Amino acid sequence: MDLMTLALPQEPAGGIAGWAADLVDTLGGPGAGLAIALENLFPPLPSEVILPLTGFAAGQGVISLASALFWTTLGSVVGAAALYGIGVWFGRERMHALWAKLPLVKISDLERTEAWFAKHGTKAVLLGRMVPIFRSLISVPAGVERMRLPVFLALTTLGSLVWNSVLVLAGYWLGDQWDVVEAYVGLLSKAVLVLVVGAVAVYVAVRVRSRNRPRSGSGSEARHRRTH
Repeated sequence: MDLMTLALPQEPAGGIAGWAADLVDTLGGPGAGLAIALENLFPPLPSEVILPLTGFAAGQGVISLASALFWTTLGSVVGAAALYGIGVWFGRERMHALWAKLPLVKISDLERTEAWFAKHGTKAVLLGRMVPIFRSLISVPAGVERMRLPVFLALTTLGSLVWNSVLVLAGYWLGDQWDVVEAYVGLLSKAVLVLVVGAVAVYVAVRVRSRNRPRSGSGSEARHRRTH
């Protein structure tokens, strides 16, 4: 295969874009798949850079569009399967033991979360693959809860194919303006992060208030003891 050098608008010789461009230049489609597999294992590697860049490479003829979609989706599934394996290895017993040591949480909270995942886990895995931040993390609880592996792989493949197709095709159509995708998906990632941090802050505040609140009936019991 005659590989071309990517003519990116922002010096791809450095940073994540340069690293991904080198992988695609050197290995073609498998290089894009490797980059996305690593992105799943190390979420700080941004799919909003790697996938549009891969689409741009397809538009330049470095790889075919079909190859870009196939290898990036395969890379997503391989990375997710590795995280699923970590969840299986960690297991529910370790999860409960760790949870019991955390401040401001109760075992009942974890049990409710497990019950929710048992009921809605398939939707969580499918849709989670299309949400920044959660697209990697959702594989771990799937492993902890021992979701059936064929179901997990099928849902992960479908969700990853949708997410990857949107970003790869965006890079393919935008051409040398592929990096515009990063800006928009970056805003979405920040919005998700703000929502998560806000939810955690509210949860902690409620827990602290419930701990500091005097137990109901304690005052009346004390008064009752004094009158006798």
